[in-house]
Amino acid sequence: MEDLDDLDRKILAALHVNGRASWTDIAQLIGTSTTTVARRAQHLFGAGLARVAVLPHLEHEGPVHVFLVRLTCAPGSQLRVAGLLAANPDIRYVTIVTGGYDIVFELVAPKHRDLYSMLVDFVHTIPGAQQSNADLVLHTYKVSYDWSAPVLGPQAAAFATPRPLHTCERGHLDDVDREVLAALRDDGRAGFQSVGRRVGISESTARRRLEAMLDRGCASVTTFIPAAALGYEAEILFWLSVEPSMQDSVAERLSGERGVRMIASVLGQASLICEVIVPTTADLHHFTSRTLASVPGIQSWTAGVQVLTVKRGFLMVPWAENRIAAALVD
Repeated sequence: MEDLDDLDRKILAALHVNGRASWTDIAQLIGTSTTTVARRAQHLFGAGLARVAVLPHLEHEGPVHVFLVRLTCAPGSQLRVAGLLAANPDIRYVTIVTGGYDIVFELVAPKHRDLYSMLVDFVHTIPGAQQSNADLVLHTYKVSYDWSAPVLGPQAAAFATPRPLHTCERGHLDDVDREVLAALRDDGRAGFQSVGRRVGISESTARRRLEAMLDRGCASVTTFIPAAALGYEAEILFWLSVEPSMQDSVAERLSGERGVRMIASVLGQASLICEVIVPTTADLHHFTSRTLASVPGIQSWTAGVQVLTVKRGFLMVPWAENRIAAALVD
């Protein structure tokens, strides 16, 4: 990541806000040639610094329980435990953190599943896993994909793809829709011709199917990049204890901060969990000493630095794959 220049970072940021944008559109946005963008972007993908995926709405197959779990590990076992957690298809997100716990992961459980087997039996049969603390997610106030926009400047807002609310019935996707999403899961930039060929439909049908799912909020184009690749120094998870009557107002106030990538209400010792990305530790100091300190209703907080994100959106992130593979072999 130290070898990336400003042009590389702008290409990554452009892909982050619009993962299926053409090389020509990105070139016009950042003021360089299409050839240069295509060449540099392929190098960035090859180096494992970006992954584009088209992902279905979380509840596309029906209602789910979502749990955020904090886990301590035996010394030296963090990578291996994170890799074994990431291999579970019901786990959407895994990160290794500092602080009182070693790993935070997000488990998505269909409501008919046995929670004991998922939260207790599975987790505590992993070698190295120790104490766990699971919080049920009650409500998500914000999930943002625009934290990278400052790298692009004012034009980023017009370049970003809209993310509409999910407007149709859960479980409505048919088999063709699911096959289109499966074709775009590992390569969210795949062309409609190749998608159609894989699914056995025409190019125009593949395009129409995807555009309909995106317009209804049934799916979204998501680009995963490490914040450090854009020069950002801090990815933090905060657990906030909040006055119960002020939970909504605190969440709405923090949702207005660009650096807040996610904020959700949880059932546990804390009231809210908040994921924050900021460019420097000085910005982090401002967030804790000014922003959090100035919001009425926040009683206390704890936090952990995300030192290695392993999985997002049910997909292993490419920059962690080699480390995890080596840990699982040892």
